[in-house]
Amino acid sequence: MKGTIITLMALMPFFSEAQKIKVERIDIDLKQSKLEWTGKKLGGEHYGEIQLSSGHLSFTKNKLSGGSFEMDMASITCADIADTKSNKRLVDHLKSEDFFSVVRFPTSKFVITKVEPKSTNEYTVTGNLTIKGETNPITFTANVNSINNQTVANAALTFDRSKYDVKFGSQSFFENLGEKLVYDDVDMIVKLVMLSK
Repeated sequence: MKGTIITLMALMPFFSEAQKIKVERIDIDLKQSKLEWTGKKLGGEHYGEIQLSSGHLSFTKNKLSGGSFEMDMASITCADIADTKSNKRLVDHLKSEDFFSVVRFPTSKFVITKVEPKSTNEYTVTGNLTIKGETNPITFTANVNSINNQTVANAALTFDRSKYDVKFGSQSFFENLGEKLVYDDVDMIVKLVMLSK
């Protein structure tokens, strides 16, 4: 019994130190944060933006340790088509059941599940991406820096839309698509600007 008490007393400083470790949660600035997408097809590509509706990052000892962000799928835009009618036609198609079914699934989200430091400001981030109610893990590299007294996180990632039931023009679901082929990989560039403390 005496030995147990001594052991517990010896461990108390470690327990006390662990309790002092705080996780700091910082919300993102929705006005300055942005998400850019690029989708490629046979012979070309389209690109645009999606607005973020919420998000935060968590830091432990000033190091990235978690976070999440949510995308407003109804806000999707196309930046490469100048003609107003053609632009609207594409955006409406992206919102339709052929692609992201925005009426049924108005938001998509990403939730960090694991963070591994690679260098001072670089991390390997793993998390769950949910689109159209389908959730799959994805891993990418993120950079977190302090710019003009603001914390900014940048990342480039690619997801396979076929894993999220986005079927239009996908060779994962259809054969002999010819010129109607739309590649499964969708690229996203994410910039999260933290609100000032």
